[in-house]
Amino acid sequence: MEESPRSGMSSPEAKLGLRVEDLWDIQEPQLTPSEKLNSCFESISVTSFPSAPSLQVEIKSDSSLAEAIQELSKHKLLSAPVCNVKAPEDASWIDRYIGNVEFAGIVQWLLEQSEGASVETMGGGFFENLISSNLYKNTKVKDISGSFRWAPFLALQKSDNFLTMLLLLSKYKMKSLPVVDLGEGKIDNVITQAAVVHMLAECVGLHWFENWGTKKLCQLCLPTMMPSQLIKVYEDEPVLGAFRLMRRRGIGGLPVVESSGKKPIGNISIRDVQFLLTVPEIYKNERSITAKEFLTAVRSYLEKHQGASPMLRGTISCRKDDTVKEVILKLDSEKIQRIYVVNEGGDLEGVITLRDIISKLVHEPRGYFGDFFDGVTPLPPNSRV
Repeated sequence: MEESPRSGMSSPEAKLGLRVEDLWDIQEPQLTPSEKLNSCFESISVTSFPSAPSLQVEIKSDSSLAEAIQELSKHKLLSAPVCNVKAPEDASWIDRYIGNVEFAGIVQWLLEQSEGASVETMGGGFFENLISSNLYKNTKVKDISGSFRWAPFLALQKSDNFLTMLLLLSKYKMKSLPVVDLGEGKIDNVITQAAVVHMLAECVGLHWFENWGTKKLCQLCLPTMMPSQLIKVYEDEPVLGAFRLMRRRGIGGLPVVESSGKKPIGNISIRDVQFLLTVPEIYKNERSITAKEFLTAVRSYLEKHQGASPMLRGTISCRKDDTVKEVILKLDSEKIQRIYVVNEGGDLEGVITLRDIISKLVHEPRGYFGDFFDGVTPLPPNSRV
């Protein structure tokens, strides 16, 4: 007798998948699969999402940039809420938090301070000087709040549903979403893109997932970019140029390619700047740091001090004829934010991010958000409100 896909599905994420399955089975038959999923997710509250293990990590507004970087690095986080140390005990969440500090925001601020320096001469000595400077040690997180993306930040209320959450994490490019408890004036949970992809990985075998997940990437028009449009950095280019490019283009990572520009040799993400800021001594003998040298030095450091990291496994890739399910399982098992699409010869053809995956799961109905973004600064681009 064939074992039911429900057998052994005991994780909190799998139980969520089973709820979607039950809702899927009672949808009107004339609805398209996309409409069915929209309806299913609209029926589930965000309070059902499993609590984040790093929920209690908050950065105090009077923390220095150095302290914030260390805290984010220690917990392997891309961002964390910043609590206002001057807020009264009974403050609402809007007054309790001044925003969400991101690695990208700190990087942006630091790179702006170095605009006058040539990237070709920014070797390890530059970073050693930077992290020993009063600027880095004494500048408070609250002092760079102007670089935060939202004021104070875009948050979900406990009354919001999964569809709202999925749309914000995909179309509206949010990497994480706090769920606020209005009564308590505090953050009740933080939902990330990676957590959603992990939930999807736990739903393999369920009908609603297989209906969507067995489609090939090319059937869903993934990747969305042509190879000529892909933002990349060459192996012999300065790594600071890569971080500046990420800042300028508003992306979280990019591939490092051979000098020919065809084959990827690695990936650099905005979070990897932690190695420039926390262990710059590994570059102290370098006059300049190229993207390839950066990858080599970091991999060597990780082998000695950590032993397990996606950076040690080289370039993780897929093909256009791979299924969405295969890509989700690879993204989840490798704990990575993006995967590169290559052809049979190993040449780079595109990139697929967590956001791309989520964006193919649901669609935004016209006028869906209504007044949701009222008071949010800035208004998300391309919003249909």
